[in-house]
Amino acid sequence: MITIKSPREISGMAKSGKILAGVHRNLRNIIKPGISTWDIEEFANKYINEHGATPSQIGFDGYKYATCISVNDEVAHAIPRRKLFLKNGDVVKVDMCVEFEGYQSDSCWCYGVGEISPLHQELMRVTKKSLYLGIAQAQIGNRIGDIGAVIQRYTEGKHHFGDVRDLIGHGIQPSIHEEPAVPHYGEPGQGIRLREGMTITIEPMINTGTWEIRAKQVPKEDWSYYVTQDGSFSAQYEHTLAITKDGPKILTSQGDPEDEPYLLK
Repeated sequence: MITIKSPREISGMAKSGKILAGVHRNLRNIIKPGISTWDIEEFANKYINEHGATPSQIGFDGYKYATCISVNDEVAHAIPRRKLFLKNGDVVKVDMCVEFEGYQSDSCWCYGVGEISPLHQELMRVTKKSLYLGIAQAQIGNRIGDIGAVIQRYTEGKHHFGDVRDLIGHGIQPSIHEEPAVPHYGEPGQGIRLREGMTITIEPMINTGTWEIRAKQVPKEDWSYYVTQDGSFSAQYEHTLAITKDGPKILTSQGDPEDEPYLLK
């Protein structure tokens, strides 16, 4: 079932999203060669709790951590690790969900560690741009397929990267995973029609190689994550947004210039 949110609910989600965005803004200065992914987990968990919010991922499907931290060929859902130290040239994705006063937000951001290769700089640039191209399609009357089609056309058709099929965006609120499914590939004009008050995530995962991925089991834990099938690097960017009569409104904006047309007023 797809739930339609009131302006009050969207405002509550924006407050949650502001806390989440604060974590990501701070991580820009924290992520550097030599820190562990556990250091990122500890910072995020502390920041969220100090702002009166809760890390929504803890306990979701048995997950134990505030963040998912995926490095290089790890596509998504990797756990933070005490002995995984970031090094120059790594590409790290930090994904988290925040609950504040009953309202949810979800955002993943991608960080280059130290100096990264030109190929991986381009991967990050293309993936981030594809997110905003998808957001621009999140208009009343458009269809879910319009979002995925523009992302696939840009990432695969224009830049020849791999657009992951097996992991997709979703509705959000009251839980962190709701209907509808929001693929990052597809055909324009297909899928459900977007309505005012829907809240969704758009979160393209793009690889330098094939789009195909595979699951790996976390040793000694009842959890699995995903890596690229061919070992190529992967990038991901994600925002939570609302469909409004004034266009898409990003609820997890970090205040970057490209966000400005979509900011919730």
